[in-house]
Amino acid sequence: MKAIFSTELAMVVPFHDVDSMGITWHGNYLRYFEVARCKLLDELGYNYRQMMHSGYAWPIVDTQLKYVKSSTFDQHLIVHAAIVEWENRLRINYQIHDAETGQRITKGYTIQAAVEIETEELCFVTPAVFRQKILPLLAEGELKQELAAELASHSQEVAQNATANETLINKSVS
Repeated sequence: MKAIFSTELAMVVPFHDVDSMGITWHGNYLRYFEVARCKLLDELGYNYRQMMHSGYAWPIVDTQLKYVKSSTFDQHLIVHAAIVEWENRLRINYQIHDAETGQRITKGYTIQAAVEIETEELCFVTPAVFRQKILPLLAEGELKQELAAELASHSQEVAQNATANETLINKSVS
């Protein structure tokens, strides 16, 4: 899958992440994914706080890891995170490589789905607020034009609803 937006994070395996044999405990790779995912979302301009303030939670609904090689205490790693799907769910692919040799250590993905916080309902289409963030990153083409038209239509709908609500408020006040 082609990456729409990606980032990299350099890190060193800390002592508290390894077992008694000096090998990174397998569960820590999910935490490394999470740190890279947070950086990716920060750079996108739609991090977890912004998600919450926009009225959506984005829980992880699926994850997969493939352990290729062990990492060890004090090893320098590069964690790569890339958004590869966003239309109906958010799929982020990850790869962790040794910073010196480039050898792959781990790969995997997470899938997140938008849930409207107020109703706790799963969204089957990615909310407009996220689509507005991803639109500038899409390559020129039919999909970008289609999304831009859909977002413009959504903005008109929101404006019409605001006008209708204001009219109702004014009528009830008078």
